[in-house]
Amino acid sequence: MSGILDLLGSDLGKSIISGVAGSTGQDEGKTSGLLSMALPVLMKAMERNASTPKGAEVLMGAIQGKHNGNILDNLGGLFGGGVNEEVKQDGNNILGHILGDKRTGVEQVLGQKAGMDSGAVADILKVAAPILMGVLGKQASQNKVSSAGDLSGLLGGLLGGGSNSGPVTHEQTFLEKMLDSDGDGSIIDDVAGMFLRQATQGKGGIGGILGGLFGK
Repeated sequence: MSGILDLLGSDLGKSIISGVAGSTGQDEGKTSGLLSMALPVLMKAMERNASTPKGAEVLMGAIQGKHNGNILDNLGGLFGGGVNEEVKQDGNNILGHILGDKRTGVEQVLGQKAGMDSGAVADILKVAAPILMGVLGKQASQNKVSSAGDLSGLLGGLLGGGSNSGPVTHEQTFLEKMLDSDGDGSIIDDVAGMFLRQATQGKGGIGGILGGLFGK
């Protein structure tokens, strides 16, 4: 299994989509489309933040502590009675930290392409962000990442780049532009298109890594 669409099509992926959509009152199809664009953008933002010693230290502390992947082991409990405000506030803090002043622009652009208003996008991402952190925490545990210095390779590998993953991909270039832009979203179509095409062709990258993690 490879590709982010395969992740979202797996049993666990379907549970995540259904739970996120249900907890935010959004259409499952639109939620799936949004997450297929948003997950790599958020992961790229994490990679950028972790490129500094302080940023890497903070992220390492998070994935070794609160966000160690345990959230993925009890999705039924997470979504069962509706996602509680503590989780949403945690997601809000995560988004604010990794996206900074790009957050509003990123949410607006993703909303335009997913057919949602930016408020709905914000609600979905606040629930999805702690789950994505859990994905990173579990992947770090499985790969025995034990120091801040290992994060660059892990994050680069999740995005299909990095020091041990060959040349920088077109996807990374587009994501870099997305996060450096003024939020007008002129390249989000390329971001979405590249990742969706990558998923259907089974070319690995973030979809391949996550597909393997969540494979049936």
